[in-house]
Amino acid sequence: MTSTVRLTAWVHGHVQGVGFRWWTRSRALELGLTGYAANRPDGRVQVVAQGSRPDCQRLLDLLQSGATPGRVDTVVTDWGAAGAPIDGFSER
Repeated sequence: MTSTVRLTAWVHGHVQGVGFRWWTRSRALELGLTGYAANRPDGRVQVVAQGSRPDCQRLLDLLQSGATPGRVDTVVTDWGAAGAPIDGFSER
């Protein structure tokens, strides 16, 4: 059995108002992840995803791929143990 982890990623660039959160939610659901993508007041999008390490890594790879809506300049990450269960994957 694979343990559940939590990926928190802060995505910098032109990522608000371009469908980035919707795109992230779609990719996360395809991977079977739970969590959310939220706009931050400083223009970043914060992505919190819980699931297996390989699936979270795949989401991170997609965020960094250059194939996202808008423009991703940098992704800062923090990996940790999964927190309280999250239902689904939402846009905030």
